[in-house]
Amino acid sequence: MRVLGVDPGSNITGYGIVEVEEHDGKPDRTKLVAVDYGIIKVDEEDIFHIKLKKIYDEISRIINLYHPTELSIETAFYGKNFQSAFKIGHVRAVVILSAVNSGISVFEYTPREIKKAVVGKGNATKEQVQFMVRAILGLKKSPEFYDVSDALAVAICHINRTLVPEQARYRDWKAFLKAHPEFLSDDMNVKLKRKKK
Repeated sequence: MRVLGVDPGSNITGYGIVEVEEHDGKPDRTKLVAVDYGIIKVDEEDIFHIKLKKIYDEISRIINLYHPTELSIETAFYGKNFQSAFKIGHVRAVVILSAVNSGISVFEYTPREIKKAVVGKGNATKEQVQFMVRAILGLKKSPEFYDVSDALAVAICHINRTLVPEQARYRDWKAFLKAHPEFLSDDMNVKLKRKKK
């Protein structure tokens, strides 16, 4: 399984390709490798539709070079600046079109879903996402741009969502530990029982 994650932007679009290694013939989501990552930077002075063509062409080139099986992308985010959100919507469209034209399935995730999948909380900062992406992928140093760490995070989020069955997901750490007491040391078990009293 090889996933292309994209963090769309009108001037800088981050991308990251993450591959899942196999263990006993099955994908192992604990063994993730960053195949490649970087940014697609367009000239701020270019006319907008020229920027879109450059982004489309570059995503198409990346797909043809690395042959990802799926594309995951951040959903549209509507902040205070409508014009900016409108432009990002166009960028998302050309990225999705590039994937569809290449026969790749497309999956979309909200910023909150991505942060929760990577950091464990939906309101994590960009610094926290960057730190966890580096740790999960075993990178020697953090990516230079948040656009890149966000793109890698989108790919990681999709891998987690795909390889972890719905029934195995937990709403929080307490629910997970309750279902898996074997992960608790004896001291921790005692402390949890005392809190319940």
